[in-house]
Amino acid sequence: MHNKITLREKVGYGFGDMASSMFWKLFGMYLLYYYTDIMGIQAAAVGTMFLITRIWDTAFDPVVGIMTDRTQSKWGKFRPYILYVAIPFGIIGILTFTTPDFSITGKLVYAYITYSAMMMVYSLINVPYASLLGVISPLASVRNTLASYRMAFAFAGSLIALAILEPMVSKFSLRFSLQTSWQLSVSVIAAICVILFLLCFAWVKERVVPKQAPSALKDDFRDLWQNRPWWILLGAGVAALIFNSIRDGATLYYFKYYIAQSEAFNVLGFEVTYSTLYLVIGQAANIIGVIIASPVANKFGKKSTYLGAMLIASVLSIIFYWLEKDQVVTIFIFQFVISICAGIIFPLLWSMYADIADYSEWKTGRRATGLIFSSSSMSQKLGWTIGGALTGWLLALFGFKANAIQGSTTENGIVMLMSLLPAIGAILSVVFIALYPLSESKIENITAALAAKREQNAIKQ
Repeated sequence: MHNKITLREKVGYGFGDMASSMFWKLFGMYLLYYYTDIMGIQAAAVGTMFLITRIWDTAFDPVVGIMTDRTQSKWGKFRPYILYVAIPFGIIGILTFTTPDFSITGKLVYAYITYSAMMMVYSLINVPYASLLGVISPLASVRNTLASYRMAFAFAGSLIALAILEPMVSKFSLRFSLQTSWQLSVSVIAAICVILFLLCFAWVKERVVPKQAPSALKDDFRDLWQNRPWWILLGAGVAALIFNSIRDGATLYYFKYYIAQSEAFNVLGFEVTYSTLYLVIGQAANIIGVIIASPVANKFGKKSTYLGAMLIASVLSIIFYWLEKDQVVTIFIFQFVISICAGIIFPLLWSMYADIADYSEWKTGRRATGLIFSSSSMSQKLGWTIGGALTGWLLALFGFKANAIQGSTTENGIVMLMSLLPAIGAILSVVFIALYPLSESKIENITAALAAKREQNAIKQ
């Protein structure tokens, strides 16, 4: 039964992260820019807001994990959250990209409120969604496949969002204000996300149901605290997201203020800029990375594949610093290769969290899938928290002024945000993953032991 995961279910599972990633990519690529250049809020104030709101939201993720582990319904533990939170997710996403007619202080307060609400709703739908990977099938090979589907659809969603957002804003701005154009464009994306989440709920099933009474909360936290592979993977995930978030957050500034060339051209009546093309190429390369992640990891192991990909990303990011602004083709080539490496590591991270849930159950006799997978969302948000806050603060430190010609110090700082600074995150991720102790052979033994135990429990009942 566990081997028979249909294509529709794989696609349905992918739809969930496709929806999440469309908005997550908007946050990573555009939200800092939206707040500074569209809303008019100072970069340093936005950086501080990112830190404050995301620290609270990061702490909220384990709360959601605990809730889902204790949820019982006819749809399972995790699917009900996808059903009920889909529409609020879309509505609050639109409000996040809405510019109220307030003073700068009022706009900052509005940004705090809407962004905090958006991140909480994101947790309420994404933590249960992530946890599904641990209960669709008990087999590591199937999870690798599902993780690859998830990440392929995630990057496809990101690609679509990045490809259509700026052209839609440009099109809407022919009739509406720039602020309204952003709101309408995000509304289109929000509607797509709601539909994708509902399809995910309808097409995916939960199969792994441990026969155990709910454990005490203190036991769950003690198990997590003593889970060394979890700590290592948490560090690797945070560092990897710092790497991604700094590069993503600096991209629009890099093309607008450093490259200073839009080179717009039309595709079916929509204006496409260098920055849009750069982002779309990156997402296409991410998808390639996701596609090759599973076969490469099955041949060389998850740990070795992760190490190799992040080492290449680190070296190329460092070299990126010395690329001149007229080397546009080379800049795009580097983006392509670095993005392939980033695409490889993320399905491996999710699959390794599923392995850690098995490891915890094997070692302690208790399974807290939601709590463990909430840590994956927590690491994602913590990485974005640090990376996003650093990007805003460093822009201010480098003397950035929105919608103005930048000095040489600011330009150099923006280039560093695309190269040397994210490379530090990539190198840290390599250091962490080098310490990861769960090899493929050990996971196979754990999977076999758990299967035997569940079979014995079924016989006894």
